[in-house]
Amino acid sequence: MKRPFITIALTAAITLSACSKYLDVNQNSNVPSDVSESLLLAPLEAGVSQYIAAGNAATLVNQWMQNCVPNQPMPNTANYMVTSSNFDDFWNSFYVVVLNNVTILDKQATANGNLKYAGIAKVLKAYTLGTATDLWGDIPNATAFTGTGNTTPSYDKQEDIYKSIQSLLDEAITQLQSDGGSTPGTDDYYYAGDMNKWTKMAYTLKARYYMHLTKAPGYDAKTQANLALTALGNGMTNNDDDCSFAYNGSSTSSNAWYLHFYNTSTLVLSSHYVDSLMKYADPRISSLVSKAENTGKYNGNVIGSGAGALQDFSVAGSFYGAIGSKVYILNAAEALFLKAEANYITSGYNAAQPAFRQAVAGNLLKLGVDTNSAAAQTFLSKRGILTANNALQLIIEEKATANFLSVENYTDWRRTGYPALKMIPNNTVTSLPRRFLYPLNEISANPQDLQKAKLTDKVWWDS
Repeated sequence: MKRPFITIALTAAITLSACSKYLDVNQNSNVPSDVSESLLLAPLEAGVSQYIAAGNAATLVNQWMQNCVPNQPMPNTANYMVTSSNFDDFWNSFYVVVLNNVTILDKQATANGNLKYAGIAKVLKAYTLGTATDLWGDIPNATAFTGTGNTTPSYDKQEDIYKSIQSLLDEAITQLQSDGGSTPGTDDYYYAGDMNKWTKMAYTLKARYYMHLTKAPGYDAKTQANLALTALGNGMTNNDDDCSFAYNGSSTSSNAWYLHFYNTSTLVLSSHYVDSLMKYADPRISSLVSKAENTGKYNGNVIGSGAGALQDFSVAGSFYGAIGSKVYILNAAEALFLKAEANYITSGYNAAQPAFRQAVAGNLLKLGVDTNSAAAQTFLSKRGILTANNALQLIIEEKATANFLSVENYTDWRRTGYPALKMIPNNTVTSLPRRFLYPLNEISANPQDLQKAKLTDKVWWDS
C-alpha cells in the first residue's frame, strides 16, 4: 500500500493487453478531478474485468479449483507452490488499479451530484472488496481510502467488511434510483446506463454475501437464506441481466482469458474439469472446451503428470476463451442458484427444484444449446432433478459450470465442499489451500501479525 494512488489513463480509447497498466500519477482523491465521471467510469469497468474478474488472481484460483493447470513440470502453482511475493501483483490489482480509483469516482460523483455514477461506483467497490476479503480475510478498508496518503492503513475484521459491503450496496441502490444528475450511457460498458439492471446486480450481490455467511460464527443459516431470498426478489432473473464486458477481439481489446490460455502462456484445461463435463455428456462442452489441436479431441492435462505438447491439450472454448469473448462480471444464473440454495436451506429440496431447473436450462440456452434437443433432455434428466441426497451437491456443481472461471466457485467450494477436490501432492502443504497469502510488499510496508496466516488457515466465515 506504499504506492501512490493510481488514476486511470483518461482517454476516450482504452488500450488493454495482458500486461497493460494504467498511468501512475499522484492524486489527492479528496480534490475533485477536472475529468468527468464518464471518462472515469469506462476504464474503471475495464479494470474490473481485466484485473479482478479475469485477472491473475482468478487464474490461480482456477488452478486450485483444478479447472486448469500450467503445462509445466511440477512443482508449480497448481500444486500450491507459492510464496508471499506471488501475491504482490494480485494485491496491487485490487487496491491500486480498482479500489482506489472506484473511491475517487464515488467521491467525485457524489460531490458533483451525479448520484447514479456514485451508485455504480459503490456496486463495483462492493464487488471488488468482497472478492478481496474472500481471498485474504481481514484486509484494509475503513482507513485505506481516505486520500490522506496513509501508507499503513489498519486491517478491518472480515465480519466488519461484510457489514460494509451490505451498507455500500444499500446506498448504491438508493443512488441508482435517484433523480437528477448525469446518467451514464455509452461510457457504461456493462449496462449502457440501464439503472434497473445495475439495481438488480446490487440486489444479487447482497444475496451472494448473505449466503456466504450461512456457516459463519454467530450467524444462522436460515436467517441468512431468508435475507438472500428477500434480496433476490429484486435481483437478476434471466440472461439479459448478465453483467459482462465485451471485447472487440483486436490486439488492444483482447479477452483476458484468451490471453491467459494463449499468447505466451502455458495454461491449459485440466483433465479433472474436461472429464467432469464428458462424464455427464454435458451438451455445453463444445462452448466451454476447445478440442486439442493435435488430436481433435477434448483432452485435459492430468494435474501432476508434468508437461506435454501444448497442442495435445484443450483450452477454454469459444464462449469464454476466444479473443473477442465477453468476460462475465456477474451471471444472472448465479441469482437462480442462490435462490435454489436458499430455498433448500429454508424449505428442502422440493422447494429448491424450480429455481434450480430454471438456472440449469437457462445456462444451456445461454451457451447455445437447444433445450428441446435429445442431448439436452438426457442431460437435464440426469443433472436437472434434485433429490434429498444430492440437492446441495447438484446446486453447487451446476452453479460452478454456469459460473465457469469465476472466483466465486472457490468461495462456494470452501462453504460447501463442492465440487469435490483431491489434494495434489506437495511437500510443503498438507491440505488444500483455504486462502491467499498476504503479499510480500504489504508485509514489508505495513506489517501486521495477521499476515503470518498460512494457505491452509481459514478465513472468518469458513468455519
